[in-house]
Amino acid sequence: MSCNHNTSEVPALRGLCWEVHCQHLEWGHPGDAGASIQRHCTARRGATGVRGLENLGSEQKKDSRESRGCWAALLSAMKTPYKRAEVKLQQKRPSLSGAVPVPAGSAARPGELWDAVVLTAADAAQAGAFREQLAEKLRREQLPRAVRYLVCADPPGPRIGNGGSTLHALRCLEEQYGDQWTSFTVLLIHSGGYSQRLPNASALGKIFTALPLGEPLYQMLELKLSMYIDFPRHMKPGVLVTCSDDIELYSTGVTEAITFDKPGFTALAHPSDLAVGTTHGVFVLDPSSFSGKGGLEYGSCYRFLHKPDVETMHQSGAVCVRRDRPQLSSPGSCGDSAVASECVYTDSVFYMDHSTAQQLLHFYKQMGTLGCEIDAYGDFLQALGPGATPDYTKNTRNVSKEDSGLVAVRQQLYSLLQGTALNVIVLNNSQFYHIGTTQEYLFHFTAESKLRFELGLQPVAFSICPDSARTLDQLSIIQSILEPGCVIGPGSVIEYSRIGPEVSVGKGSIVSGSYINFSVDIPSECFLSSVSVKMADGVEYVTMVFGVGDDLKKSVKSLSDIHSLRFFGASLPECLDLWSLEASDQLFSSEDTRLGLWTARIFPVCSTLSESVRMSLNMLNSVQHKSAFKVSGFQLLSVEEMLTYKDVEDMLQFRKQIYDEICLQRQKEKSDYRMNGT
Repeated sequence: MSCNHNTSEVPALRGLCWEVHCQHLEWGHPGDAGASIQRHCTARRGATGVRGLENLGSEQKKDSRESRGCWAALLSAMKTPYKRAEVKLQQKRPSLSGAVPVPAGSAARPGELWDAVVLTAADAAQAGAFREQLAEKLRREQLPRAVRYLVCADPPGPRIGNGGSTLHALRCLEEQYGDQWTSFTVLLIHSGGYSQRLPNASALGKIFTALPLGEPLYQMLELKLSMYIDFPRHMKPGVLVTCSDDIELYSTGVTEAITFDKPGFTALAHPSDLAVGTTHGVFVLDPSSFSGKGGLEYGSCYRFLHKPDVETMHQSGAVCVRRDRPQLSSPGSCGDSAVASECVYTDSVFYMDHSTAQQLLHFYKQMGTLGCEIDAYGDFLQALGPGATPDYTKNTRNVSKEDSGLVAVRQQLYSLLQGTALNVIVLNNSQFYHIGTTQEYLFHFTAESKLRFELGLQPVAFSICPDSARTLDQLSIIQSILEPGCVIGPGSVIEYSRIGPEVSVGKGSIVSGSYINFSVDIPSECFLSSVSVKMADGVEYVTMVFGVGDDLKKSVKSLSDIHSLRFFGASLPECLDLWSLEASDQLFSSEDTRLGLWTARIFPVCSTLSESVRMSLNMLNSVQHKSAFKVSGFQLLSVEEMLTYKDVEDMLQFRKQIYDEICLQRQKEKSDYRMNGT
């Protein structure tokens, strides 16, 4: 299918920010996408819409079937080339029940789409990878074309955290658009970071993580845009902040709309078990503004807790008792868990109006450089509400790396934001999902998870594979080509890969971006991901291999402590002996004495993709069978270095080859079907 995108508009590089702004929408034939949505949704006008979560009441089975129909219809319209993502919502209904496409070739009306979508990146290299992928999506017309897309790389130097990235993104917006941005509705997606807990997303970014859904596939970026598609119409100028690896699904009434129109901050709140609250932000709701009735409720927050323990939740009055409806328990009480279950309201996305964003931008300009990591949730939201105290500014328990200036910066932010309102939109029929770790990724994509049901995630998505694989439900094949004869164990994910006929993949494994054309048994719970790298001799290949449970974030400061690092169940020194490698400072690529699996130079550089996979699997085999396999003669890279040298263009080209082959197969199948039908 030809593309009408004017390539002169893509990309424009200005400093650390990249912007694409197409003046007009270009669509498919009017009515195609709308008809799809109307067929699925008109019978259920407004019950769930984009929220996608089935009703949690007594009619759960009926509502879930209908909500999935609405959700699938939206995604169908979003995905179709020339029609995707600019879906006009009925003016009198906040849900998607009567959604129809804007006529072809027309410009979006004010408020129908985001004025700007901003992706943050950890550094210039990651920003470059994001730009290439955005450019390809725009070339294929797979994103809304009347939206400005901005990639903001964090400034060089010490890491600044997602809070620092938020501040820097505000500065990028002002530098890029001047005073014009004061009227913008902005979607800010925190996409930076190196995805150490889900390393198959490290090279190209978590926001571009593929989902087992759609033909062609959806990635997290498209899902984010579809989930929030009706927000801009009910939002005053400001910034909505979200992360790239979470999904929020919710259900509200027919006439209810989520509205972001209050000064200060406004956050979505989801009922969660207390255990979930210990790893998230928790809202202490103002009892006078909270009744617990209905699917959607607007209230105010007395205080925000960041990753509190259970005792603190009880003492602060954050715990609700779930009987017929959630009711706040009194501070200090533990509730009667034998009679009713307890819950807290946890955070996900939050909005700040333009005036508040300007305050933060002014603070950032005055600071010049931050010099420390700050958290957009812990360091912004904890300063808000009448019950906020400065005590948290000195609590570094949840900080990955303590910097000398962190407490001072926190105290300044507290002084700046103290007294600012924290409004809460309570979504009682909602669910927050996170897919940022290997375990979460495998569970939601292959097991009987609610997310898999609610989104209609498919066992085989946009792939060519044997019929035998299509009959298995507990796996996930994503834009891959599997030849007859290969065996994929239950609970495994294969993405962007070619798998030969003599390959067996065990249970609960992840294979990403790989070409395996030789006979091999890949063990259960194996993580395998290949990366193209730019070396002196041109494009070469490296494949990382680990256990899915290996901790790539763990590091030690001394060589004498590396025995605590575990590779597929074995200590790292044991592995080094088997591979004829010496434990030394030169073995690790980190410049700040962080010695870990992430920085260990243990993966061979090879001239072909399949050979790099073979070498890494041989290394794993040697560890499993305690047999020597010498790799000391190869150039070796760490995962950290793979990301530094990654060749994004080559990796995308490999994916495109698979994409093109699948498209040809689909065309052949359609042609055969027509011939047989006549």
